[in-house]
Amino acid sequence: MSLTPSNGSARRAYDGVVMCAPVTIPYVRYSTDTAHWWIGRALHQLTGTAGIRPRDIDGLVLSSFTTGADSAVGMTQHLGLSPRWLDHVPMGGASGIIGLRRAARAVQNGDAQFVAVVAGDTNHVDSFRKTLSSFSRFAQDAVYPYGSGGANASFALITRNYMNMFGAKREDFGKLCVAQRDNALSIPFAMMKKKLTLEEYMKARPISDPLHLFDCVMPCAGAEAFLVCREDVAKSLGLPAVRVLSTIERHNSFPDDPIQYRGGWAMDVEEFWQMAGVKADDVDLLETYDDYPVIVTLQFEDLGFCKKGEGKDFIRQHTFTTDGTFPHNTSGGQLSTGQAGAAGGHLGITEAIRQLTGQPIGKPVQDAKIAVVSGFGMINYDRGLSSGAAVLARAS
Repeated sequence: MSLTPSNGSARRAYDGVVMCAPVTIPYVRYSTDTAHWWIGRALHQLTGTAGIRPRDIDGLVLSSFTTGADSAVGMTQHLGLSPRWLDHVPMGGASGIIGLRRAARAVQNGDAQFVAVVAGDTNHVDSFRKTLSSFSRFAQDAVYPYGSGGANASFALITRNYMNMFGAKREDFGKLCVAQRDNALSIPFAMMKKKLTLEEYMKARPISDPLHLFDCVMPCAGAEAFLVCREDVAKSLGLPAVRVLSTIERHNSFPDDPIQYRGGWAMDVEEFWQMAGVKADDVDLLETYDDYPVIVTLQFEDLGFCKKGEGKDFIRQHTFTTDGTFPHNTSGGQLSTGQAGAAGGHLGITEAIRQLTGQPIGKPVQDAKIAVVSGFGMINYDRGLSSGAAVLARAS
């Protein structure tokens, strides 16, 4: 199968490529261990789950904010790996999708047999503040020195702009947060283990108007990983797997928008569904990147589940719980499980693999066959720069 998108170039399908062996290293609020330790634990568990040896990993995609001077190539020595294919993806919450895309093509083209896609970060008591102060040139030069450092202020701007444009209310965003907390209650490694009510959401302390406490993710330490290989190889190892039907990736989309109200998904959504050969109505579960609920709402719209500006209506029509209508962020997402740095962009992928292969950690989505996973990352002052998405299907 091939597809000719709007730029005129033909894209190959991901025939024969699968994802398997999802790994989550349970999250903790603070850790004195380095990111290297968390990533090493994820790789160790990945090889054990897959039934392969560390030396069998001949491809590695790494994402992390806290490895210090060590990029992916430096990490190979720490981890005792000698890969013949290597990539470092420093794109925050979009890194999981981007890593998947690159790993899939490496396997498809024979550049590697087993590609480990890994993300992990530590969280010392003061590491989050230090990361914020040097996150980007925007942060260093134009935002942080004026007391507006970090994502809270930027997403407050985006959230208020979206509310003004389309009439969304805090109650709409709150419904998403409450549903995700319900989903997280069955996840043992979720940071948030207490049921959340809409009343508690509405009365929570303000952070950066209009954002309040439960609109914001909790930084923590943890790691996520999965394996990309050929379908016949996964079968030979007895590994339940999912196929990759379609992916998209876009950076610095709609740069003329004064404040972000749409993401890169909107630029490629037609190609996304055409390549997958399924429709939005066919999707059994959706795992969005959810550092703040306004970005979830943008993904509902830009991925084609509803029209632009209709996100609030879509939210009011569904429960979003694992056992309800339109299961969404079935692990609780980052808003209730926690944001383990760059691993946050991989959380939805490992959850989707588990759900589609009948191996959920928490409540299952009954008879799930098709999942969509999306990523979003690298926030500057008024927008996030990177976005991506994938359609996944249960392998036969």
